[in-house]
Amino acid sequence: MTSTVEFWFDFSCPYAYLASRAIEDVCARGGAQLVLAPMLLGGVFRAIGAGAGPMPTLSPAKALSNTRDMQRWAERRGVPLQIPAAHPMRTVRALRTLLGLPEASWPIAMHALYAAYWQRGEDVTDDAIIAGTLRRAGLADDVIASALAGADDRKDELRARTDTAVARGVFGAPALVVVRDDAPAILLWGQDRLDWLEAVLAGWDPDAGAPPARDGAVGVALASPPTLDFWFDYASPFAYLAATQLEAIAAAAGAIVRYRPMLLGALFRELGTPDVPLLQMPEPKRRYVAGELDRWARWYGVDFAFTSRFPMRTVSALRLTMLAGERAPALVARLFRALWVEDRDLASDDELRAQAAAVGVDPGLVDRLSEPAVKQALIDSTATARAAGVFGAPTMIVDERFLFWGQDRLDLVAAALRGWCPEAG
Repeated sequence: MTSTVEFWFDFSCPYAYLASRAIEDVCARGGAQLVLAPMLLGGVFRAIGAGAGPMPTLSPAKALSNTRDMQRWAERRGVPLQIPAAHPMRTVRALRTLLGLPEASWPIAMHALYAAYWQRGEDVTDDAIIAGTLRRAGLADDVIASALAGADDRKDELRARTDTAVARGVFGAPALVVVRDDAPAILLWGQDRLDWLEAVLAGWDPDAGAPPARDGAVGVALASPPTLDFWFDYASPFAYLAATQLEAIAAAAGAIVRYRPMLLGALFRELGTPDVPLLQMPEPKRRYVAGELDRWARWYGVDFAFTSRFPMRTVSALRLTMLAGERAPALVARLFRALWVEDRDLASDDELRAQAAAVGVDPGLVDRLSEPAVKQALIDSTATARAAGVFGAPTMIVDERFLFWGQDRLDLVAAALRGWCPEAG
């Protein structure tokens, strides 16, 4: 089956920059044709009702995590990355100039303009900077001059391309759209989905089947057992998916997992985050992220069924977990499965008693859930999470030093457990 990969990007997005450094090799290995697809990211945000995009609304903790995350990915990929003081810059002029160049030169021009923005921090709103950047990349002066001179005439072209991106379901950058003969297109979002792209090009259908086997070994084992604090709330389906993988990741590195319950709703309220972030996303993003839950379950090879009880009140289940002692890991796995596979009611005391008994936890502990000390223990645990920089679930903290947010960062967690220092590069 012949595949084409559309790479939707804007120079203002650092994650699109990181993806741009690898996308050509991924497509070459998969025998796919790469089509560069410039778009105006701000135009996408406006079209889907996302305002100026997600960045202005991030809590300070999440904003810090995002910055660290992009720097970690740059270090892992061996890509130079410097956040310009003027970020975000308006990239409309650079994008329109790119559209005026011969399409055969787009890859060279894209890499050159990305380097100007994300390596040297140059002002890509300035025609002289754009021209000098393209000249150093080997483009002829007359070609550059023609592209710049006609940039204002390409306003409609850039808008039309942006509209096409929105019609494809694109809601952010980078977006990877895999177009195959006689099969529906597949949208993948984010530079951290390049391994999924590799699998799709090898024949995986993320909406139907299991992925091909892969080697997850990274790094080198540490001399002393590392610790992995897993901050979670049963209310998060992403935390459920992470929980299905933690023990194997920890065992491979000889690490100790410490299960750390927290009340996610209380944390969100303290941080000023919406109680149910998934429901606050623009519709195209919400639809995509909801669909990714099933894709991640297939990727991990685990059962998953979105609960009919979402959002679930989990305070009793979390308090019970804090009373479970050494049986807590077994109870965590059982309660996550009860909600996210079996659609059981974790707000029911009778249900909690049954689930506790199933894994050897005293069901009589349920009768203690209203004790002031038990209530306070969960309040204190949530406060500890916030003090540690936690802003969502799941959050994994390696050796009380390196914080990772999201089950889609488990590969980085595994690397840190086996000796990689995320802030070393």
